[in-house]
Amino acid sequence: MSSNSTILVTGGAGYIGSHAVLSLQEKGYDVVILDNLVYGHRDIVENHLNVELVVGDTCDAALLEELFRSREITAVMHFAAYAYVGESVANPAKYYHNNVVGTLTLLEAMQRAGVDKFVFSSTCATYGVPETVPIPETHPQNPINPYGGSKLMVERILKDFDTAYGLKSVTFRYFNAAGADPYQRTGEDHHPETHLIPLILLTALGKRDAIKIFGTNYPTRDGTCIRDYIHVTDLAQAHVLGLEYLLNGGNSEVFNLGNGNGFTVREMIATAKEVTQTDFAVEETEPRPGDPAMLVGSSDRARNILNWQPQYADLNQIFRHAWQWHQLRHQ
Repeated sequence: MSSNSTILVTGGAGYIGSHAVLSLQEKGYDVVILDNLVYGHRDIVENHLNVELVVGDTCDAALLEELFRSREITAVMHFAAYAYVGESVANPAKYYHNNVVGTLTLLEAMQRAGVDKFVFSSTCATYGVPETVPIPETHPQNPINPYGGSKLMVERILKDFDTAYGLKSVTFRYFNAAGADPYQRTGEDHHPETHLIPLILLTALGKRDAIKIFGTNYPTRDGTCIRDYIHVTDLAQAHVLGLEYLLNGGNSEVFNLGNGNGFTVREMIATAKEVTQTDFAVEETEPRPGDPAMLVGSSDRARNILNWQPQYADLNQIFRHAWQWHQLRHQ
């Protein structure tokens, strides 16, 4: 592709953003990353992504102005967000400032530069406690924490920007991103780590004493919570399909991304023990407040409209890729 197809990826040094950069490169797009490196990893960009990294913040209007002025940016993929639910409850100001004000500043800079295509990383947390499972895109949005609230606010802003200014956006609400690049170029590495798969694998590596199961009396097949895990490479490829849908003149759309299957916590642990060939300690403890028994999404619209077909829906495969990455990253 020509330099006329440069895609700005905010948060491109992070977990999902870095996989999206790889998927964009595989399709021939030029990419520039904007990341403040609060949670992103400079070493992954420099060693594996081979793209320009601009270190800065989406709240920095002057920096954004310069970025759009000096490059032929066609569209923006926006992953730059804080995403710790517990922290959002304790410090909502941080979340509304970064996730809402940062996005608004970015959208205003795009508007001034005449860039009108936006792919947004949203979340199933905008739904709150599910009334029906699997959750369709039409499910009521009643977030139960400021993280989900901040993402829902951006979704509303995008709707209004489309009506008022003609900004076209694809919003992806996704479930649990999991796994790692099959070629180990990037993967999951959060500090602090709160996601189940990396916590299990860090336990298998001996970096943690035990993995905790929060609650064993849920109305599920084995009493533990059910969640929908989607391979991060499949997520990334959906973002490229969403981008191309917009570049081909598509209207603003919202899509769930999940694999449509839920796995219990016990099933996750059993699969991890099988893949890692390791026996590790498991502790059963009290359920956490606000944890729904089951969160599974319907991705039918993404399959039908974007022709999205997940390549790595198998839980063993998700764990194998994540395990290869964790061994590389943490040994």
